[in-house]
Amino acid sequence: MTDIFFTEDEKRFRQQVRTFAKDRVAPVVEEIETRQVYPREIIAEMGRLGFLGVLHPREYGGAGKGLSYEIIVAEELSAVSASTEMSRLASATLYAMPINRFGTHAQKEKYLTPIVKGEKVGALCITEPTVGSDTAGMKTAALRRGNVYVLNGEKRFITNGSVADFLVVFAITNSSVHPHEGMSAFIVENSMSGFQVFKEHDLLGMRGAKVAHLKFGDLEVPMENLLGKEDEGFKVLMDELDSERVAVAAGMIGTARSAYETAAKYSTERVQFDQPIRKFEGVSFKIADMAVKLEASRLLVLQAARMIDSGLKATKEAAIAKLHSTETAVDISNEALQVLGGIGYTKEYSVERCLRDARLMTIGAGTSEIMRYLIQREIYREIRQ
Repeated sequence: MTDIFFTEDEKRFRQQVRTFAKDRVAPVVEEIETRQVYPREIIAEMGRLGFLGVLHPREYGGAGKGLSYEIIVAEELSAVSASTEMSRLASATLYAMPINRFGTHAQKEKYLTPIVKGEKVGALCITEPTVGSDTAGMKTAALRRGNVYVLNGEKRFITNGSVADFLVVFAITNSSVHPHEGMSAFIVENSMSGFQVFKEHDLLGMRGAKVAHLKFGDLEVPMENLLGKEDEGFKVLMDELDSERVAVAAGMIGTARSAYETAAKYSTERVQFDQPIRKFEGVSFKIADMAVKLEASRLLVLQAARMIDSGLKATKEAAIAKLHSTETAVDISNEALQVLGGIGYTKEYSVERCLRDARLMTIGAGTSEIMRYLIQREIYREIRQ
């Protein structure tokens, strides 16, 4: 139904991504899942096809089309492999958008163009062992020494962290003021001395995505790798969050859609008491509820994307879309598994994977609790106005 809200060009683009996901990603999903193989070749191919650059300027290899195209990539890829989408998103959006928005021309040529083309992989480094939603508690520090910054600290739960060529790392550069006024962002290369992959986390879901704990020990970052202005890193950090949350929400629509479609089809094939189980309202009503939640998520995500593409502030709308879509993905995947019954709890169907994959995104990119906090905050700000 939401197709009426997409342009003809967007519909054609969706079909291109859907065909790619079916032909190139689907055949390797089992290998990604069971062997936890990072899909670097897939990401490289997406770069060649232009699926990594929809948000980025043509000058640096992108298409300059905006978030409305990004949500199409996210949904269609995640419908086949959520972990592959998570790997793509971490590089092409989470890492690349700060470079796009705050980087110099030289930084974009060196650190954005290869990402957009799929030749390199990026990662965004914010979370620490003692810092999650409370970024003001950041311990990683970068002290200026001559013409370099000396970076020390740790980052945890970093998607692509162990495979990234380039990383955007946030650190405190002025400890005498509030961290939000003394934080800076830096572009780090994995070849720099002092960079260490401490461990890769073994995850419940999103198998194949590489989520790592990183350490930086006296790592010297050249001054030209400062992203934006010194002590203005919090601005960089906050700038990309709305886009990130909308893209995450779109990916979870794909995961939920996959579970929903599997359950709907299964309900027409599984026979009990001499009739397909879709004949029982206990099953068919679940399918109806899934469809309602899925359509609502799509509209919320599209609204937020259109607002951001129009240059409007969409903090509340992005949080609403992220909260609804991620929790809906968990609900739909769980109910889909219930429709399949015992076979749903096995790996013969992808529904159990959808449930495991979806569960992460009520935590990542801002927990559901943080989303609720942001929504109520924005509501009361509007009332005061």
